[in-house]
Amino acid sequence: MNTQDTICAIATAQGGAISIIRISGRDAINITDKIFYAAGNKHTPLAERPANTITFGLIKNGNDEIIDEVLVSIFRAPHSYTGEDSVEISCHGSSYILQQVMQLLINNGCRAAGPGEYTQRAFLNGKMDLSQAEAVADLIAATSAATHRMAMNQMRGGFSRELSILRDKLLHLTSLMELELDFSDHEELEFADRSELKDIASQIERVISHLTNSFSMGNALKNGVPVAIVGETNAGKSTLLNALLNEERAIVSDIHGTTRDVIEDTINLEGITFRFIDTAGIRETTDAIETLGIERSFQKLDQANIVLWVIDATCAEEQFKQLSDQIIPRCKDKHLIIVLNKFDLLDDRAKELLTNSINNKEGDNSSFTTILGNVPKECVVMPLSAKNKDGLQGLQKQLISYTTIPDMSQNDIVVSNIRHYEALKYALDAIHRVQDGLNAQLSGDLISEDLRQCLFHLAEIVGGEITTDEVLGNIFKHFCIGK
Repeated sequence: MNTQDTICAIATAQGGAISIIRISGRDAINITDKIFYAAGNKHTPLAERPANTITFGLIKNGNDEIIDEVLVSIFRAPHSYTGEDSVEISCHGSSYILQQVMQLLINNGCRAAGPGEYTQRAFLNGKMDLSQAEAVADLIAATSAATHRMAMNQMRGGFSRELSILRDKLLHLTSLMELELDFSDHEELEFADRSELKDIASQIERVISHLTNSFSMGNALKNGVPVAIVGETNAGKSTLLNALLNEERAIVSDIHGTTRDVIEDTINLEGITFRFIDTAGIRETTDAIETLGIERSFQKLDQANIVLWVIDATCAEEQFKQLSDQIIPRCKDKHLIIVLNKFDLLDDRAKELLTNSINNKEGDNSSFTTILGNVPKECVVMPLSAKNKDGLQGLQKQLISYTTIPDMSQNDIVVSNIRHYEALKYALDAIHRVQDGLNAQLSGDLISEDLRQCLFHLAEIVGGEITTDEVLGNIFKHFCIGK
């Protein structure tokens, strides 16, 4: 992208009564002047009007034909979103009008903006750092109060301030180590004893660890808590997904192996977003496509925080024994809920035996009791009829209980960006090496190198001289055009 170009884009979604076209760059005001005519007898050019003013007037084409009545807002560098001269044209939301105005702007010297180019210019012009720029996209995509607060805090610089404090401590620690190296031939000089260096390193390590550990919650808030629905074919997985989503999202059929690929969708339960993943039924098969789907089922199970193992209650013992060796070992450190589906198809006696065994009551030596004896203690077993939605509310409450997200204020720092998480992991590894080096009394030059690595990875988050065009392109290509 040529940052010297003057760019324009439609900044609002289509379908509204009013739309906004943004123009930014050194010729933004002059180009707008060529197509805009202020109302009134005296036509004062926009270039002569003060900043932060709104002017009513007309947009006309080359044939003096009126395209629309508009409001034009003027922002002068550096006091604009991008840090450049900028103009916003508020016009009616007709797609014809928008395209006509865009065409006039382009014909007079503008270039259509690429995805995220306005925010990228704001970053390049020092209006925000890279983590704040990325928070803009998160703010636009926010779907709950928690994700909104998380993105707003980051966009207002909360994360950046935390990193700035870390950077200052690291620079202090680095300067002490560098001074010792510079005066290494004067053994009598000591700029800091090792206990002070260890204390500073520990402070830095605690903060980076806290930020790194917050990613699991931040990722869940941003993308939804991953919940894998697994089990044999025809156990009712797709029916359960449809019941949870309250819509016909997945195909339901009595034919085994209907679901051959992963189906995902999200719902919000009491402010928490859950991302449900319906997987292919697990069974022995010679079908190559179904086999690939089953492999993906296990991949999604490994990635999930919560696993719903759906078992047909009418043949529960058989299905449990068939898959327990494949599913239970993979659920270590996960929340496992065994959903005994099709509970409505059991007779009253079977229902009673099932209920007694789940509640750990004394009952007959039934197959259900045998099954529950093999289930891990931390696992929850729930009878349910996905078709009739009986027991669905209890399942939802159980899901919510597994995902305790604390109340967040706009001052809480929560990491939700995978790029930030990776940089923090590398920084954490580097500071661990610093601590190990101090404990092992390694030479200052070796410890200094790890300190520089820690600084480098933290700097990657906010951007700066180390930020490459490739990194910037990868970040801003996911933005919407006009932002």
